[in-house]
Amino acid sequence: MSEKHEEDQEFDVGSEDEAAGKGTWKHAAFHVATTIATPAAYAPLPFALASLGWPLGVSSLVTATLATWYSSLLIASLWRWNGKKHVTYRLLADSIFGFWGYWSIAFFQQVASVGNNIAIQIAAGSSLKAVYKHYHKHGTLTLQHFIIFFGAFELFLSQLPDIHSLRWVNGLCTLSTIGFACTTIGVTIYNGKKIDRESISYSLQGSSSAKIFAAFNALGAIAFSFGDAMLPEIQNTVREPSVKNMYKGVSAAYSVIVLTYWQLAFTGYWAFGSQVQPYIVASLTVPKWTIIMANIFAVIQISGCYQIYCRPTYAYFEERLASNRTSMLKNGLIRPIFTSIYIVVITLVASAMPFFVDFVSICGAIGFTPLDFIFPVLAFLKAGKMPKNRAVGISMRILNVGIAAWFSIVAVVGCIGAIRFVVEDVKTYKFFHDM
Repeated sequence: MSEKHEEDQEFDVGSEDEAAGKGTWKHAAFHVATTIATPAAYAPLPFALASLGWPLGVSSLVTATLATWYSSLLIASLWRWNGKKHVTYRLLADSIFGFWGYWSIAFFQQVASVGNNIAIQIAAGSSLKAVYKHYHKHGTLTLQHFIIFFGAFELFLSQLPDIHSLRWVNGLCTLSTIGFACTTIGVTIYNGKKIDRESISYSLQGSSSAKIFAAFNALGAIAFSFGDAMLPEIQNTVREPSVKNMYKGVSAAYSVIVLTYWQLAFTGYWAFGSQVQPYIVASLTVPKWTIIMANIFAVIQISGCYQIYCRPTYAYFEERLASNRTSMLKNGLIRPIFTSIYIVVITLVASAMPFFVDFVSICGAIGFTPLDFIFPVLAFLKAGKMPKNRAVGISMRILNVGIAAWFSIVAVVGCIGAIRFVVEDVKTYKFFHDM
């Protein structure tokens, strides 16, 4: 390990020392569920299914669920794979793959974190605007105003010191996840029954090339929906036995994910067919009060998710400053400055290009697919953690290689599809368009 990375490890352990080992498996479940099961993640799933059709859409969703659950357990098992505790994703990668592992994960984590928070801020702004328009039909506030309001609130939450300090926020967010899912699923079924079912089509829309690019885009959106780039950071807040508690926390979180993701994806596509909107709440029409409630649940939930995903960027700056022993860090002045810069940049991009599903797909393809599907299985192989049973070991090798190969393809085609949609949207809409 390089001298620079040793400095990073010294800082990370020290900064998390107070929080490390205090969390239960339930806290881990809250954190994992908050980072994965967000309205910004599963609200686009019906639209993704509409771009793939029933057979491919259902199989892609189920495969992604099982693959990320399995990969998350692999990451948890590598917590002390060489006898040392690795408190961040970057340091875990460095311990297994060296220099290139460290900086590759740093890059993918930043893409995932920044892309996720841009998508979240667009989703939050859309939900807040929907509530506002319900009470002020002719109001003059635009989507950009609500994106800014949400950014200001996140700047306040950003002053909390670490992930463990967010545990009660994330507990509320997990409850909001269930509330959003139950409300949205119920209203979706209600709306679906009100629609003339003969008017609903499940055929893929557009020309042959449009269908192909839409399918590529959908694969990126599905990859995004299972994004969790913070597992080692979350595991660092869990008490011993850390691996066992993390297994329980991840599995509990995925129980929530299956109950919410699958039902919303399937009912949303069933209700609206190929005409379903990229953000499922936008397809709902009645009853109005339940739609307002779903939007409020969405804003509460994604406020916690935003915080989880901005932490890698904050940690990076704090590492650099701690290594220089900056006096401003001790005075508490640096954190408000760099958190303000980060949130201003995210807010500006979200306001200028509020193309929700485009950022979802790009973030899923470039950021989350390497972090959640490819790296865990390759790291497990490289670390030599295979079971002693020969048959089981061979089976796991085949499975790991298969996951890495397939999702490498998904990353490439998902990125192609997402970039095409961004180009088309930029041609169609002006910057700072009030969507």
